[in-house]
Amino acid sequence: MNNINFSSPCGGQVGAPSPLGGNEGGLYSASDFRRGQPRWCPGCGDHFFLASFHKALAEIGTAPKDIAVISGIGCSSRLPHYMATYGMNTIHGRAAAIATGCKVANPRLDVWQVSGDGDGLAIGGNHFIHANRRNIDLNMILLNNRIYGLTKGQYSPTSPRGFVSKSSPYGTVEDPFRPAELCFGARGHFFARAVATDAPGIISVLKAAHAHKGASVCEILQNCVIFNDGTHESVYSKEGRQNNAIYVEHGKPLVFGPNNEFGLVQEGFGLKKVEIGKDGYTIDDILIHDAHCEDNTLQLKLALMGDGDGFPIALGVIRDVDAPTYNDAVEAQIEEVKGKKPYHTFAELLETNDIWEVK
Repeated sequence: MNNINFSSPCGGQVGAPSPLGGNEGGLYSASDFRRGQPRWCPGCGDHFFLASFHKALAEIGTAPKDIAVISGIGCSSRLPHYMATYGMNTIHGRAAAIATGCKVANPRLDVWQVSGDGDGLAIGGNHFIHANRRNIDLNMILLNNRIYGLTKGQYSPTSPRGFVSKSSPYGTVEDPFRPAELCFGARGHFFARAVATDAPGIISVLKAAHAHKGASVCEILQNCVIFNDGTHESVYSKEGRQNNAIYVEHGKPLVFGPNNEFGLVQEGFGLKKVEIGKDGYTIDDILIHDAHCEDNTLQLKLALMGDGDGFPIALGVIRDVDAPTYNDAVEAQIEEVKGKKPYHTFAELLETNDIWEVK
């Protein structure tokens, strides 16, 4: 493991309560979380995400010394190098495992895990599903460009069937993982999506992920300008999102289009795209988004839209459901067991057994 930036820029003990508290008074700015000169290809989506991440942390208001950013291997996994927080650039596919240990060992830390689609869903796929299943209080960022960029252009677990790459010169013969489907299948309780070039959208979902107690997954759609440019082109521009995306918000009607002229209604067991004011449909017929519903049926349908099916791509917080967290349960269990034991330190443990002196 390459342990980077383990000297706090703010001083003090890692994970200790911040003397500054929250950010209600604007105590932090994006520059308080910046470090170093990012080294990615010009135009890489990682640049866009990093800038929004800095801004989101400033608005969240947690002190840099109370934050740890954990990554694996890949282009996106360089991100901890550019954070003025604690951080670790670890080994391929193991970001979730190390982030889990970090959070369980020090529950006071805000732990952000950053992975690419290869690092997070291929070699790291097992850790991804179990972090969600256990509901560990991690903020898991999945930077999805549908390609292995660092190793120069092999197809990844999210590359579409037929995708031509250096490792699939005649097109892949596999169906891809859909991150939302994998998250929901692992009993995940929080899933959100944003586009790398949409700073307000990223900041909004990151703040919601931080506020959620438990494992949160934020899928960030981004282009690899060298090996897979344009893979998310339909929503990469503001105009593209107006025409091809729907911003979902809990308690709000599911409307979209440049003038919110379209909406989603339920038809049988599926969804139907309608034009408001035509064919008898009114705004009262449009579904209201419920991100807090424990049954994820409609949430999953929203999350899977937009894959060439004529529906818009859903952006925003799609699922946000409360549930007990693994780290809280572990901490409570430790305290419960300690309370029942006659010893609480190693010295007391030794004194509970027969003691003799050798001369």
